[in-house]
Amino acid sequence: MTSAVNALQHGRESLRRHARTFRVASWFLPQASRDDASLVYAYCRELDDAVDEAPNPEVARVRVQLVERGEVAEAFREVAARRGFAPGIAQHLVAGIQSDLGLVRIADDAALLRYCYQVAGTVGVMMCGVLGVKEPCALPHAVDLGVGMQLTNICRDVLEDARLGRVYLPASRLHAVGLTQEQLLAGTAEPASLSRLVDGLLVLADRYYQSADAGMPFIPARSRLAIVVASKLYRGIGVRLRRHHGSNPLHGRTRASFADKVVGVCSALGFWFWMSLFWRPGSRPHERALHQHLTQFPGVSVD
Repeated sequence: MTSAVNALQHGRESLRRHARTFRVASWFLPQASRDDASLVYAYCRELDDAVDEAPNPEVARVRVQLVERGEVAEAFREVAARRGFAPGIAQHLVAGIQSDLGLVRIADDAALLRYCYQVAGTVGVMMCGVLGVKEPCALPHAVDLGVGMQLTNICRDVLEDARLGRVYLPASRLHAVGLTQEQLLAGTAEPASLSRLVDGLLVLADRYYQSADAGMPFIPARSRLAIVVASKLYRGIGVRLRRHHGSNPLHGRTRASFADKVVGVCSALGFWFWMSLFWRPGSRPHERALHQHLTQFPGVSVD
């Protein structure tokens, strides 16, 4: 019992300190779902930090193993068993995070979307379990919310990732605007060309957010608003990057202002109210093309 209580306290603190956007959204969840969501977040965060904060890949691998043997991972596995996550989802997540241990270079959109599924789409599937979503046809839309959020992360963190020696922008897209991964790492990438690339990825992210919107009616009414808020707030980061910075990520990390968050919550409330009145589950079928590169992942419906 003590370890479970410690893990829960750690999860709540992790959500409070590190996840400004998700913390706001979590206010709209029932307490039991909020606690389970905080444990899922804490587990993902510990894995991510084990890789990001390690001085080298060898130390990172050891730290990942320690996380897997720790109290938070134990509590996460209890949540997974109780909530009934699809088999293999946690393994997909760990594999995605471990791919950051080596040389991070993304060849094309297919590789990028597979990575986004592993590190974020999987979390969408986990949250279906946490929120009590029962319909299997909801899963592709949940995956798409995670993919859209991760694409937003990648666009926001181009400069920060480059300083870590990581390039998530696909080489194919860099080549299309006359840039190379080496220029990005060296800090010599031409800003206007990079902005065109990032703008294109944000447009791609919007396709996934739109698909995620179509899946919102599958979420039980009591928890639905929280996920709508999370989606609108996160999507708003991309909107701010485009409108205030011309999609140029070299200015540094884009953060939503307090006013942005107020607008995002109000937008979410309006969308939630309209959807509750007029939108029914399954009224917009999932777009199969969004998952054409994800068929290699067994154990979860992605078409």
